[in-house]
Amino acid sequence: MLKDVTLGQFFPGDTVVHRLDPRTKLILVIVYIVALFAAKTYAAYALVMIVLIVCVSLSQIRFTTIMKGVKPILIVILITGILNLFFTQGEHVIFRLWKLTMTWEGVRTAALMILRLIMLINGTFLLTYTTSPIALTDGLELLLSPLKKLRFPVHELAMMMSIALRFIPTLIEETDKIMSAQKARGADFDTGGIVQRAKAMLPLLVPLFVSAFRRADELSVAMESRCYHGGEGRTRMKKLTFARRDFGALILGAVFLAAVFALNRVWK
Repeated sequence: MLKDVTLGQFFPGDTVVHRLDPRTKLILVIVYIVALFAAKTYAAYALVMIVLIVCVSLSQIRFTTIMKGVKPILIVILITGILNLFFTQGEHVIFRLWKLTMTWEGVRTAALMILRLIMLINGTFLLTYTTSPIALTDGLELLLSPLKKLRFPVHELAMMMSIALRFIPTLIEETDKIMSAQKARGADFDTGGIVQRAKAMLPLLVPLFVSAFRRADELSVAMESRCYHGGEGRTRMKKLTFARRDFGALILGAVFLAAVFALNRVWK
């Protein structure tokens, strides 16, 4: 299960999606999320799905890799779908069981909610798959740079988010090593119910937190030894510039968002 967590991983490539400016990709991800939550009709959902499939195809990242990001939170998605299935009011009742009522409106809401969550995860994960942590930090800092006038710590925020994403795969690998070491000593993480498995995971927390704090201390020493003092006087090896493909992608994003709202009005 831990090996299926792909958040924070970066897959280098030379595709159109990889070459886009990180600021463009951040804006397009926001546009995608707005369009996804604004979609109300089947046609709008179909358009969002087509756009996601096209983006994944252009990035040349395997669909199996994309879908791995859904597996760790599959239980949360299923619980969300079940809650929407039985607690959505509607006129067309399928059956009643005690206080639980299933309606066709609930089935539709549950199916669309599950589809929305899956597409949300896949679309947002595509950003980290195609953007290096350094480029993502620079792009986020430049987008939030107007807030510097309000003395908002833009650089520190962008750096913290980048480091957090960067160390997710490292912590997952460390957890897997700790689990393997405890299994060799007789620990059992695979049998029993959900409660028993959760209790079996508790001994992992102490060594994992110790390892995380040790890595954080080593990182801070490394940054201080390289004279890191935040964003003050910091220069960049590669300056981000908008190219024609970035303007074209932003225009397509605006057209995509407008098309979703139009489909909501036409296909009611």
